[in-house]
Amino acid sequence: MIVAFSVAPSGQPADAAHVPGEGDTASVHRAVAAAVAVVRASGLPHRTSSMFTEVEGEWDEVMAVVKAAVEAVEPYGSRVSLVLKADIRPGHVGELDGKLDRLEAALAEQGGPEGAAAGDLGLGTAASARATADDDGR
Repeated sequence: MIVAFSVAPSGQPADAAHVPGEGDTASVHRAVAAAVAVVRASGLPHRTSSMFTEVEGEWDEVMAVVKAAVEAVEPYGSRVSLVLKADIRPGHVGELDGKLDRLEAALAEQGGPEGAAAGDLGLGTAASARATADDDGR
């Protein structure tokens, strides 16, 4: 099972020590760092990006990590928001990397890193979006 989740505080923290920094009062990086520290300490396979943290393992162990991550964020606000998406695929392990390996193989079969599907749908890439913006004088 892989769970991708995002956790963030909102509202005023009860303890002034958990107020965001003076330079950016809307930032939640300290709270997110507390949650990611819990994930890293869990020993489960994980990956963190700018928007989500993915954790892989059995249901009970993954959900225990998510719960502990939420609890780590609680001091940073009067409420906590949790977004969670789960890929429940019994009998499969190593899917944090396995899914990406299969994706890269499929893209290579389609003739390159951009793949035919993205071009066919008009989705393009960040590079083509920048080129279009440059051509338009934006």
